[in-house]
Amino acid sequence: MQPESLMLYKLIVLYILNRVDFPLSNAQIADLITQHNYTTYFNVQEVIADLVDDKYISLQQTKNASLYRITEEGRETLDFFYHTISPEIRDEIDLYLSEKKYDLREEVSNIADYYEIKTNEYEVELKVVERDTAVIEIRLQVPSKEDAETMCAHWKKKNADIYAYILTSLLSKEDNTNE
Repeated sequence: MQPESLMLYKLIVLYILNRVDFPLSNAQIADLITQHNYTTYFNVQEVIADLVDDKYISLQQTKNASLYRITEEGRETLDFFYHTISPEIRDEIDLYLSEKKYDLREEVSNIADYYEIKTNEYEVELKVVERDTAVIEIRLQVPSKEDAETMCAHWKKKNADIYAYILTSLLSKEDNTNE
């Protein structure tokens, strides 16, 4: 890859991450860049790895995703080389993000992960995060990896219903306990 191209692709990634106030997954960044034919998936992966190594973006790793944010060093670099990104590319990225921002945020704000804590015992971590704060966080222990995977898959689809149910139940004026 030519050094000028490499620099442009890095700036595009920095620009994308600077335009959102939440982390983006590796897949989200790659999709945006490859959908607009800026470069290939493999080049995107090389660029992201370089940006992490250079500390221009930070990485938060889970079983299900790699989430990236721009760092202060990344912002400073973007500010300095901002003019290198053509106005057409910036406009395309801005349009894409304005159209998909809610969906992108939704994808990364619903976190479902699991860890083996003992042989045949797993802890499932389920959360909804908004602006770096957990709105709801649930940790459960389950007896199998299959149960953990099922719970994670269901959380992605049912988290809003579960959250609403918990709030409704806990805020209910009825007291169904036997005292």
